[in-house]
Order: sequence, then C-alpha cells, then structure tokens
Amino acid sequence: MASAKMADQEIKQEEEIVIVGAGIAGLAVASGLHRLGFKSLVLESSDCLRATGAALRIWTNGWQALDALGIGDSLRSQHVRLEALVANSCVAEVAMAEISFITKKPSGGVHEVRGLRRKVLLETLALDLPSESIRFTSKVVAIEESGYFKVVHLADGATIKAKVLIGCDGVNSVVAKWLGLKKPSLVGRASIRGFTVFEESHGFEHKFQQFMGEGIRYGVVPCDDTRFYWFVTFATSPRDKELQEDPEKRKQFALSNLGKVPDKIRNILERTKLEDVTYSPLGCRTPWQVILGDISKDNVCVVGDAFHPMTPDLGQGACSALEDAVVLVRNLAKALAKGARKDHSYSEKEEFVRIKESLRKYVKERKWRGCELVTTAYTIGAIQQSKNKTGWFTN
Repeated sequence: MASAKMADQEIKQEEEIVIVGAGIAGLAVASGLHRLGFKSLVLESSDCLRATGAALRIWTNGWQALDALGIGDSLRSQHVRLEALVANSCVAEVAMAEISFITKKPSGGVHEVRGLRRKVLLETLALDLPSESIRFTSKVVAIEESGYFKVVHLADGATIKAKVLIGCDGVNSVVAKWLGLKKPSLVGRASIRGFTVFEESHGFEHKFQQFMGEGIRYGVVPCDDTRFYWFVTFATSPRDKELQEDPEKRKQFALSNLGKVPDKIRNILERTKLEDVTYSPLGCRTPWQVILGDISKDNVCVVGDAFHPMTPDLGQGACSALEDAVVLVRNLAKALAKGARKDHSYSEKEEFVRIKESLRKYVKERKWRGCELVTTAYTIGAIQQSKNKTGWFTN
C-alpha cells in the first residue's frame, strides 16, 4: 500500500487510460484503442523504444491480430514468408523432418509464419499513435486506490490519476505485483539469441531451420534476404554468470555447441556482432496462477508477459500478447463507449462497474488460452531438451 505521504501528494495529471510499458503488448493496446477513438497514455521506463531480442517469430494467429490492428500488410511487405519448418539433428548431421507452412491445414487455410524484426514492429505500432501518447523515462514505483480511480506514482515524483490501468510491463511487472501475482518461475533453461545482417543477399531458402541434440536446441530464421535471427536454448549451470556478463563468451558458447551443422549455418553465428548477442534465463508463470490468480481487479488488468509469461518453445509470446490486446480493446471499448446509454451519461460508479466487468470478460476469454500456451511451451521445451533433467520449476 502506498504511504500516507504519497496519498497527500497533489495529482498533477489525469488520464482516462494509462498503459504501463511501451513493448509489443502496450503499444498494441494503445494502437487498438486509438483506432477506435480512445486516447491513452503509455508510460515507458526507458528513454526510447526498446528492441531487446532483435527479432521474433510471428505465426498465423499473430498475423490475424496484426491485421485486426490495421498494420499487418505494412509488416508483411518488409519480411519474407517462411515456407517450412525443417528439423535437423546436430549429432548425425541429417534432416529428420520437414513440415510445410504452405500446405493447407485440416481446418482450412494455410499457416503464415515470418521472422519479424522487433524494432520494426514497435516503430510501426508507435507511428500509429499521436506523438504525445508515449511518455518515456517514466518508471512506475507505486500504485494506490483513490475512489473509482487508480493513482500511479512515478520515480520522478509525478502522479497520474487513471480511470483504467493496464499493465503491459513484462515479466517483472509492477502492475502484476500490485495485483498479487508472483514473479515467473525459472525453469532451469536459458537462451542465447542473436541477429545477423549480411551486406548482400544471404541466398538461403525461406525456411525455419531447427537443430537438436545433446540437450541443446538451435533455431535459425530468415527475416528477409539479408537478415537472420537465431537462438539456442540449453540447461542452465553455474557457468551462466559468465554468459550473462560477457557477450564474447555467449557467442563462443553458441558456436562451440553447434555440433554437426552445415558451414553456412555456422557462418550465420560467426557473422553476428557481439552487441547483437543476448542472454536470458527462461521462466514462466505456473498454469494454476494463470487460472486462479487475479489477472484483473476492479479497473486494473495485465496483458502479455505481465499476464502469462512463457518459455519461447512455441514462439507464441508476442503472438499471444497481440491476441490479448485485440480482445482487451474490444471489451474495454464497449464499456467506455459514450453512446452506450441514451438517456444520460454514466456516473463515475456506473462507469467503474462497466470497466470492471469488461476486464473480467477479457480475463475469462484469455486465461485458459494463456494456460494452454504456458503448459504446451514448457512441455515441448522439456521434451526437445530431454537429455537434461527436467522438472516443473526450479524456484
């Protein structure tokens, strides 16, 4: 609970909707609301849009969400469509299976999968918003209740009163903590990711290549004709402290564990600049927390990684955050619509109740989906790296 001193501070700004975090989830929610005529303020703790991770995989459901937000075609024009997933052994140097993304699914239609540059996605979402929509260097340090509103306290001493507060602030979410959700649990694995740029066309087929064996899994994904995104996931050990601190050791680790792969694949990793090689431990929210936890409370909710952080084994982190955004915007817009009541405008209490109910509907629609993705991603990761000891969670 905020201190009495905080409560006595003068509230200098009032906003209808405050979104914490200018990542994929936060900007998607803001963009969706803006397109329906609702203004929001996005608070970002860093001084610019953060593009950590360089690139990500967007699958069919993610593209459907981007289409709903009106930016799908713009992003398609900048990224190649992947034709297939090829599973290879890095022990026997043999292709084990190839799954086409072009062949029709049993349910009809075809898969659409692309390697999407994170920076391009964030900038496209941000350009869709009015210039004053994002406030940088705005770290949220506390949240308190004030009647039917929430008051957000920032590190610089500013206070903002919000009718709706939406947490899109990632795995270490301040908003999720206020809701009583526990931090994600580590799963005993980690990931090194890299982004490689060729001066000329790399000449590779537009396929997602995976290499598995000896408890390690690699993935190589072309984003366009000159850029590649790659990753390696592995079991954690005491040596990981060095990997966290030293990008050169990260790159050396990734190269030394490649196993028997074609030289052209090894060349992708060798070309990667040290500043483009990142390390992160893998974690997720337990499925029972996703189902039973307070994902929303009154006029506050969480979205994306603040809601259902998951391991990257399904490639659904960004896709599910975009899905969240579309569902939340649809429900919240109905609650905030001024023309919903013809006889007179809503009182503060009536509007508070409508907002609360809209967030409950959003959570009801999304929590089982989140639970399914968290569980499936964890299980697939454990199976694919089954040489190592696996248990549900390590802390």
